[in-house]
Amino acid sequence: MTATAPEELFAALDVARAPADGPAAFGADLAPRTLLAAYRRGLFPLPAADPYASAFNEARCERAVAAGEIALLPVPDAGPDAGLDADPYALAWWSPDPRPLLAVDGVRIGRKLSRLLRNRLDWWTTADLAFGEVLAACAEGREPPWLTEELQQALTGLHRIGAAHSAEVWEEGELVGGVFGIAAGPVLSLDSMFHRRPDAARVAVADLAARFAAAGGTLLDAQWDSPHVRSLGAVPQPRARYLAALAGGAQDAEEAGRAVGPLDTARLPAARLAPERPREPRPHGHPRAHRHPYRNARRA
Repeated sequence: MTATAPEELFAALDVARAPADGPAAFGADLAPRTLLAAYRRGLFPLPAADPYASAFNEARCERAVAAGEIALLPVPDAGPDAGLDADPYALAWWSPDPRPLLAVDGVRIGRKLSRLLRNRLDWWTTADLAFGEVLAACAEGREPPWLTEELQQALTGLHRIGAAHSAEVWEEGELVGGVFGIAAGPVLSLDSMFHRRPDAARVAVADLAARFAAAGGTLLDAQWDSPHVRSLGAVPQPRARYLAALAGGAQDAEEAGRAVGPLDTARLPAARLAPERPREPRPHGHPRAHRHPYRNARRA
Protein backbone atom coordinates (compact mmCIF):
# COMPACT_ATOMS: atom_id res chain seq x y z
CA MET A 1 0.00 0.00 0.00
CA THR A 2 1.29 3.44 -0.84
CA ALA A 3 1.91 5.90 1.96
CA THR A 4 -1.08 8.00 2.94
CA ALA A 5 -0.78 11.40 4.59
CA PRO A 6 -2.27 11.34 8.13
CA GLU A 7 -4.70 14.13 7.27
CA GLU A 8 -5.99 12.05 4.34
CA LEU A 9 -6.55 9.01 6.58
CA PHE A 10 -9.15 10.87 8.62
CA ALA A 11 -10.43 13.29 5.96
CA ALA A 12 -13.50 11.25 5.05
CA LEU A 13 -14.31 10.31 8.64
CA ASP A 14 -17.35 12.17 9.98
CA VAL A 15 -16.57 12.12 13.69
CA ALA A 16 -19.75 14.05 14.49
CA ARG A 17 -21.79 11.05 13.35
CA ALA A 18 -19.60 8.40 14.97
CA PRO A 19 -21.08 6.05 17.60
CA ALA A 20 -21.43 7.76 20.98
CA ASP A 21 -20.25 4.74 22.98
CA GLY A 22 -18.22 2.71 20.52
CA PRO A 23 -15.22 3.04 18.22
CA ALA A 24 -15.40 5.64 15.48
CA ALA A 25 -12.89 3.77 13.31
CA PHE A 26 -10.36 0.96 13.11
CA GLY A 27 -7.03 0.95 11.34
CA ALA A 28 -4.31 3.48 10.43
CA ASP A 29 -1.14 3.40 12.54
CA LEU A 30 0.54 4.89 15.60
CA ALA A 31 3.06 7.12 13.88
CA PRO A 32 3.38 10.49 15.68
CA ARG A 33 1.97 12.45 12.71
CA THR A 34 -1.04 10.13 12.63
CA LEU A 35 -1.64 10.65 16.33
CA LEU A 36 -1.54 14.42 15.91
CA ALA A 37 -4.02 14.30 13.05
CA ALA A 38 -6.34 12.07 15.08
CA TYR A 39 -6.31 14.19 18.25
CA ARG A 40 -6.88 17.26 16.11
CA ARG A 41 -10.11 15.65 14.85
CA GLY A 42 -11.30 14.66 18.32
CA LEU A 43 -10.12 11.04 18.27
CA PHE A 44 -7.82 9.12 20.58
CA PRO A 45 -6.34 5.61 20.13
CA LEU A 46 -7.03 2.38 21.97
CA PRO A 47 -4.66 -0.32 20.69
CA ALA A 48 -5.58 -3.96 21.16
CA ALA A 49 -3.36 -5.54 23.80
CA ASP A 50 -2.93 -8.80 21.84
CA PRO A 51 -4.30 -10.72 18.81
CA TYR A 52 -7.20 -12.03 20.90
CA ALA A 53 -8.34 -8.50 21.70
CA SER A 54 -8.06 -7.60 18.02
CA ALA A 55 -10.16 -10.61 17.06
CA PHE A 56 -12.74 -9.59 19.64
CA ASN A 57 -12.89 -6.10 18.10
CA GLU A 58 -13.59 -7.64 14.71
CA ALA A 59 -16.24 -10.05 15.98
CA ARG A 60 -18.02 -7.37 18.01
CA CYS A 61 -18.00 -4.64 15.38
CA GLU A 62 -18.02 -6.39 11.99
CA ARG A 63 -21.72 -5.65 11.39
CA ALA A 64 -21.29 -1.95 12.22
CA VAL A 65 -18.26 -1.81 9.94
CA ALA A 66 -20.17 -3.53 7.12
CA ALA A 67 -23.02 -1.04 7.57
CA GLY A 68 -20.63 1.89 7.40
CA GLU A 69 -21.33 2.99 10.98
CA ILE A 70 -17.68 2.41 11.95
CA ALA A 71 -14.99 3.36 9.45
CA LEU A 72 -12.25 0.97 8.44
CA LEU A 73 -9.11 2.99 7.70
CA PRO A 74 -6.26 1.75 5.53
CA VAL A 75 -3.23 0.47 7.41
CA PRO A 76 0.02 1.85 5.95
CA ASP A 77 2.84 -0.58 5.32
CA ALA A 78 4.34 -1.67 8.63
CA GLY A 79 7.51 0.23 9.39
CA PRO A 80 9.67 1.38 12.30
CA ASP A 81 7.17 4.13 13.21
CA ALA A 82 3.96 2.18 12.77
CA GLY A 83 4.27 -0.41 15.51
CA LEU A 84 1.34 -2.41 14.10
CA ASP A 85 0.82 -5.13 11.55
CA ALA A 86 -1.70 -5.05 8.68
CA ASP A 87 -4.66 -5.96 10.93
CA PRO A 88 -6.92 -2.87 11.08
CA TYR A 89 -8.74 -4.18 14.17
CA ALA A 90 -5.51 -3.96 16.16
CA LEU A 91 -6.10 -0.23 16.57
CA ALA A 92 -9.40 1.45 17.48
CA TRP A 93 -10.09 5.20 17.43
CA TRP A 94 -12.64 6.59 19.88
CA SER A 95 -14.53 9.86 20.27
CA PRO A 96 -17.13 9.43 23.04
CA ASP A 97 -20.26 11.55 23.24
CA PRO A 98 -20.74 13.36 25.58
CA ARG A 99 -17.21 14.56 26.22
CA PRO A 100 -16.13 15.60 29.75
CA LEU A 101 -14.54 19.06 29.49
CA LEU A 102 -12.88 21.42 31.97
CA ALA A 103 -11.93 25.06 31.64
CA VAL A 104 -8.22 25.44 32.36
CA ASP A 105 -9.08 27.41 35.49
CA GLY A 106 -11.79 24.99 36.58
CA VAL A 107 -9.84 22.12 38.17
CA ARG A 108 -11.17 21.50 41.68
CA ILE A 109 -8.66 21.20 44.48
CA GLY A 110 -11.03 21.24 47.46
CA ARG A 111 -10.68 22.90 50.84
CA LYS A 112 -9.13 19.97 52.67
CA LEU A 113 -6.41 19.43 50.07
CA SER A 114 -5.85 23.18 49.83
CA ARG A 115 -5.16 23.34 53.57
CA LEU A 116 -2.77 20.39 53.33
CA LEU A 117 -0.87 21.98 50.45
CA ARG A 118 -0.53 25.27 52.31
CA ASN A 119 0.34 23.87 55.72
CA ARG A 120 1.64 20.30 55.64
CA LEU A 121 2.50 18.86 52.22
CA ASP A 122 5.89 19.93 50.94
CA TRP A 123 5.10 19.07 47.33
CA TRP A 124 6.70 20.56 44.24
CA THR A 125 5.68 20.28 40.62
CA THR A 126 7.44 20.22 37.27
CA ALA A 127 6.36 19.85 33.65
CA ASP A 128 7.90 17.70 30.91
CA LEU A 129 10.75 16.71 33.23
CA ALA A 130 9.91 13.01 33.59
CA PHE A 131 7.56 12.24 30.69
CA GLY A 132 8.81 8.67 30.30
CA GLU A 133 8.45 7.95 34.02
CA VAL A 134 4.88 9.27 34.00
CA LEU A 135 4.02 7.08 30.99
CA ALA A 136 5.45 4.01 32.70
CA ALA A 137 3.62 4.74 35.96
CA CYS A 138 0.32 5.26 34.12
CA ALA A 139 0.76 1.95 32.28
CA GLU A 140 1.66 -0.03 35.39
CA GLY A 141 -1.01 -2.49 36.46
CA ARG A 142 -3.74 -1.13 34.18
CA GLU A 143 -6.25 -3.63 32.80
CA PRO A 144 -6.87 -3.83 29.96
CA PRO A 145 -3.34 -2.69 29.10
CA TRP A 146 -4.25 -0.05 26.50
CA LEU A 147 -1.02 1.92 27.02
CA THR A 148 1.05 -0.54 25.01
CA GLU A 149 4.76 -0.26 24.28
CA GLU A 150 3.95 0.85 20.71
CA LEU A 151 1.68 3.62 21.95
CA GLN A 152 4.23 4.71 24.54
CA GLN A 153 6.85 5.00 21.79
CA ALA A 154 4.49 7.10 19.67
CA LEU A 155 3.62 9.36 22.60
CA THR A 156 7.30 9.79 23.34
CA GLY A 157 7.74 10.90 19.74
CA LEU A 158 5.01 13.50 20.24
CA HIS A 159 6.73 14.66 23.41
CA ARG A 160 9.98 15.21 21.52
CA ILE A 161 8.26 17.61 19.11
CA GLY A 162 6.41 19.45 21.89
CA ALA A 163 2.91 18.07 21.33
CA ALA A 164 2.67 15.77 24.37
CA HIS A 165 3.12 17.10 27.89
CA SER A 166 3.36 15.78 31.42
CA ALA A 167 3.13 17.28 34.87
CA GLU A 168 4.92 15.70 37.80
CA VAL A 169 4.38 15.98 41.56
CA TRP A 170 7.42 15.47 43.78
CA GLU A 171 7.83 14.77 47.49
CA GLU A 172 11.41 14.87 48.77
CA GLY A 173 12.71 13.93 45.33
CA GLU A 174 10.24 11.07 44.83
CA LEU A 175 7.73 11.13 41.98
CA VAL A 176 4.37 10.72 43.75
CA GLY A 177 1.91 11.68 41.02
CA GLY A 178 1.60 12.72 37.42
CA VAL A 179 -0.55 13.20 34.35
CA PHE A 180 0.09 13.40 30.62
CA GLY A 181 -1.87 14.59 27.63
CA ILE A 182 -1.76 15.76 24.03
CA ALA A 183 -2.04 19.41 22.97
CA ALA A 184 -4.31 19.93 19.97
CA GLY A 185 -4.56 23.64 19.34
CA PRO A 186 -6.16 25.37 22.36
CA VAL A 187 -7.21 22.00 23.87
CA LEU A 188 -5.20 19.59 26.00
CA SER A 189 -6.56 16.04 25.92
CA LEU A 190 -5.70 14.23 29.16
CA ASP A 191 -4.80 10.62 28.46
CA SER A 192 -3.96 9.19 31.88
CA MET A 193 -2.85 10.02 35.41
CA PHE A 194 -1.45 8.17 38.43
CA HIS A 195 -0.78 8.75 42.12
CA ARG A 196 1.41 7.25 44.82
CA ARG A 197 0.08 9.61 47.47
CA PRO A 198 -3.59 10.53 47.95
CA ASP A 199 -4.66 13.41 45.69
CA ALA A 200 -1.26 13.68 43.96
CA ALA A 201 -2.89 13.05 40.57
CA ARG A 202 -5.41 15.82 41.25
CA VAL A 203 -2.55 18.22 41.98
CA ALA A 204 -0.80 17.12 38.77
CA VAL A 205 -3.92 17.90 36.72
CA ALA A 206 -4.30 21.31 38.37
CA ASP A 207 -0.62 22.05 37.73
CA LEU A 208 -0.71 21.05 34.07
CA ALA A 209 -3.91 23.06 33.59
CA ALA A 210 -2.30 26.16 35.11
CA ARG A 211 0.80 25.85 32.93
CA PHE A 212 -1.31 25.21 29.81
CA ALA A 213 -3.45 28.25 30.60
CA ALA A 214 -0.36 30.42 31.00
CA ALA A 215 0.79 29.24 27.56
CA GLY A 216 -2.51 30.26 25.95
CA GLY A 217 -4.59 27.08 26.23
CA THR A 218 -8.28 27.27 27.08
CA LEU A 219 -9.76 23.80 27.56
CA LEU A 220 -9.02 20.37 29.02
CA ASP A 221 -10.56 17.17 27.67
CA ALA A 222 -10.91 14.26 30.10
CA GLN A 223 -11.95 11.86 27.28
CA TRP A 224 -14.08 9.41 29.33
CA ASP A 225 -16.86 10.50 31.64
CA SER A 226 -16.61 9.11 35.18
CA PRO A 227 -17.27 10.15 38.80
CA HIS A 228 -13.55 10.79 39.21
CA VAL A 229 -13.20 13.26 36.35
CA ARG A 230 -16.41 14.96 37.47
CA SER A 231 -14.85 15.39 40.91
CA LEU A 232 -12.00 17.22 39.17
CA GLY A 233 -14.51 19.66 37.70
CA ALA A 234 -15.21 18.05 34.33
CA VAL A 235 -18.69 18.64 32.91
CA PRO A 236 -20.07 16.33 30.19
CA GLN A 237 -20.65 18.36 27.03
CA PRO A 238 -21.97 17.39 23.60
CA ARG A 239 -19.21 16.09 21.39
CA ALA A 240 -20.14 18.79 18.88
CA ARG A 241 -18.96 21.46 21.29
CA TYR A 242 -15.62 19.73 21.70
CA LEU A 243 -15.16 19.40 17.95
CA ALA A 244 -15.97 23.10 17.57
CA ALA A 245 -13.31 23.99 20.15
CA LEU A 246 -10.76 21.94 18.24
CA ALA A 247 -11.73 23.61 14.97
CA GLY A 248 -10.81 26.97 16.47
CA GLY A 249 -7.15 26.00 16.76
CA ALA A 250 -4.40 25.34 14.27
CA GLN A 251 -5.56 23.98 10.94
CA ASP A 252 -2.38 22.06 10.19
CA ALA A 253 -2.26 18.82 12.17
CA GLU A 254 1.53 18.89 12.31
CA GLU A 255 1.37 22.26 14.06
CA ALA A 256 -1.57 21.41 16.32
CA GLY A 257 0.60 20.71 19.33
CA ARG A 258 2.34 24.06 18.95
CA ALA A 259 -0.77 26.26 18.63
CA VAL A 260 -0.12 27.57 22.14
CA GLY A 261 3.18 28.82 23.51
CA PRO A 262 5.72 26.58 25.24
CA LEU A 263 4.89 25.38 28.73
CA ASP A 264 6.75 26.70 31.74
CA THR A 265 8.75 23.71 32.96
CA ALA A 266 10.18 25.30 36.11
CA ARG A 267 10.08 23.59 39.50
CA LEU A 268 7.22 25.29 41.34
CA PRO A 269 5.61 24.83 44.76
CA ALA A 270 2.33 22.94 44.66
CA ALA A 271 1.02 25.28 47.37
CA ARG A 272 0.58 27.98 44.72
CA LEU A 273 -2.35 25.95 43.38
CA ALA A 274 -4.23 26.43 46.67
CA PRO A 275 -4.29 30.17 47.40
CA GLU A 276 -5.52 31.32 50.78
CA ARG A 277 -9.23 31.99 50.68
CA PRO A 278 -10.27 35.33 52.16
CA ARG A 279 -12.36 35.01 55.27
CA GLU A 280 -15.87 36.30 54.91
CA PRO A 281 -16.96 38.82 57.59
CA ARG A 282 -19.25 37.31 60.20
CA PRO A 283 -22.83 38.52 59.99
CA HIS A 284 -24.08 40.94 62.65
CA GLY A 285 -25.42 39.03 65.62
CA HIS A 286 -23.15 36.00 65.06
CA PRO A 287 -22.02 34.61 68.47
CA ARG A 288 -18.39 35.32 67.56
CA ALA A 289 -19.00 38.69 65.97
CA HIS A 290 -18.53 40.38 69.36
CA ARG A 291 -16.39 39.55 72.33
CA HIS A 292 -17.97 37.74 75.18
CA PRO A 293 -18.78 40.29 77.92
CA TYR A 294 -17.21 38.14 80.67
CA ARG A 295 -13.95 37.84 78.70
CA ASN A 296 -13.97 41.58 78.07
CA ALA A 297 -14.41 42.19 81.81
CA ARG A 298 -11.47 39.97 82.69
CA ARG A 299 -9.23 41.68 80.17
CA ALA A 300 -10.23 45.04 81.60
